Amino acid sequence: VMLKSRNHPKLRERFLRNTWIVVALLALVSLLGLAGRLHWTLDLFSHFRVQYAQLALIGAGVCLWVRFNKAVLGFLAVFLLNYAFIFPLYLGKPDAPTQKPHRAMLMNIYAGNGNTQQVLDAVEQFAPDLLLLEEVTPKWVKELAPLNELFPYRIAQPQTDCFGIMLLSKYPLTEGVVVEIGAGGVPSIITDVNFPDGTITLVGTHPLPPISSTYSAHRNHQLEELAAIAKNQRKPVLVMGDLNTTPWSPHFRKLLRDSGLRDSTKGFGFQPTWRGSIPLLKIPIDHMLYSSGIRVRNRVVGPKVGSDHLPVVLDFEIQ
Repeated sequence: VMLKSRNHPKLRERFLRNTWIVVALLALVSLLGLAGRLHWTLDLFSHFRVQYAQLALIGAGVCLWVRFNKAVLGFLAVFLLNYAFIFPLYLGKPDAPTQKPHRAMLMNIYAGNGNTQQVLDAVEQFAPDLLLLEEVTPKWVKELAPLNELFPYRIAQPQTDCFGIMLLSKYPLTEGVVVEIGAGGVPSIITDVNFPDGTITLVGTHPLPPISSTYSAHRNHQLEELAAIAKNQRKPVLVMGDLNTTPWSPHFRKLLRDSGLRDSTKGFGFQPTWRGSIPLLKIPIDHMLYSSGIRVRNRVVGPKVGSDHLPVVLDFEIQ
């Protein structure tokens, strides 16, 4: 069709018209994500900045080939709009560690996941000092019993739904509590972790997914309370969890602004973790956030563990 459209005026005109429709739709969804504070459905458009940018580049390439120069400019404008949100993730890569860093690992293991060995293999591969597991059921607690020797300290609240949570640590946990942050009815963990070189406060949490107006409101309220909790801590803070939002959501940006926390993806770029089996739709919703007093040294996404999420591994030092 594209080859014919070069020489056939009607086909070329139709193709050009459809091209501008695609440009307009990509521009529309890109802009709708900016209004995520106004309605929960608009916030959903904010999560796919990378996909919008990729589609815009493909469109620009096609239009360049068929010599639709004005449409090329339209696609490039859409690309730049979205890349303005993506590019900051690649800025500010930290220095190499000056000593052996501590390692934290986050895994949403999926309540219905039957691949226990994959989870155990991932833990063995990365050998974390702290391991936060989400969607932990009573069945998972039994299946992960081999980890008991590696992690003598734990706080656990298994549940039969998708919001059980468990923290495993090689270092003592003090003042640990399981609390409800917000009114969503899901458990979170707040505890001090006593490393040999200092103590940090760890918050592990898993808000409801934004699949309805009610769930979105609960998630947003939980993120607001999470910001207040983090801001009021006297020790360095590390927040870990599937927050069911991406770095480009206005609610996530408000969390960082109100709490003073920093996003650990800064300097490491786009690291998607959810829908690991669908590459084109993968987005980063599993987060490690940290306060002053913690210095991030490395951050990677781990291998598939049978879940719809991929693990996140963070190396850090305590200042």
